[in-house]
Amino acid sequence: MKILVTGQQGQVARCLADRAADHPELELVFAARKGTAVFLDLTDEASIRAAVKVVQPDIIINAAAYTAVDQAEDEPDLAMQINGIAPGILADAAESLRARIIQISTDYVFDGELDRPYRPDDLVNPIGVYGKTKLAGEEAVRAATPNHVIVRTAWIYSPYGKNFYKTMLRLAESRDEVSVVDDQIGNPTSAYEIADGLLAICDDWANGGRSHLGETIHLVGPEEMTWCGFARKVFAESVVDGGSNCHVNAITTEDFPTKAKRPKNSRLASVKLQHF
Repeated sequence: MKILVTGQQGQVARCLADRAADHPELELVFAARKGTAVFLDLTDEASIRAAVKVVQPDIIINAAAYTAVDQAEDEPDLAMQINGIAPGILADAAESLRARIIQISTDYVFDGELDRPYRPDDLVNPIGVYGKTKLAGEEAVRAATPNHVIVRTAWIYSPYGKNFYKTMLRLAESRDEVSVVDDQIGNPTSAYEIADGLLAICDDWANGGRSHLGETIHLVGPEEMTWCGFARKVFAESVVDGGSNCHVNAITTEDFPTKAKRPKNSRLASVKLQHF
């Protein structure tokens, strides 16, 4: 089964590449604007459709996104093109081939006002441009094809790209202490966990299954913690491995203002993938 993966340089795509050898029934083909044989520009509809036509995939995993949350407030049109419009074009192209699509989405489609983890069927109400554009992408995919799965995740980290885990370790190289927000809570999620979940779905489809088709599911790490707690966990693990350490000061969201509002409760109830 052939799978077209967008966002070749992103955390999820690179972890999918690392796991690919464990799934011999699946042929992963990566697409991006550079660094890969298949050119795909999410700001150009013709480019999107051409890439899908060339690859002729059975499945598309849209792992590409505009993820600069604060910058999105200044570039709403670009963020909407990549996060909101392009997924619908990918889904329409998939439908024309009778292929299936997995769209990766985010905890930021919620406003964070609930006092429990969000379930997939809870009311969405994004409070920033990034969340609004990702929700638009979900809606576009649902409208284009029934043969989809929307996978929401959160707080992604990996050995690749830019992420909170790597930022903390980098800061520890030049600082004795860092101040980190302690009133936003969520689920730190390894991109490898996400890759394993996505490939499990694809394996099921390759064997004739229909796991989660037409559904929205949550796929996040099992632990709930604040950003401050996450930072402390990063350094605790670093020390065990003989790496950097740093004192972490707990601060509030008000102490660290950002251009984009963040949901204070980003916890997602990850209940649908437990059998994988």
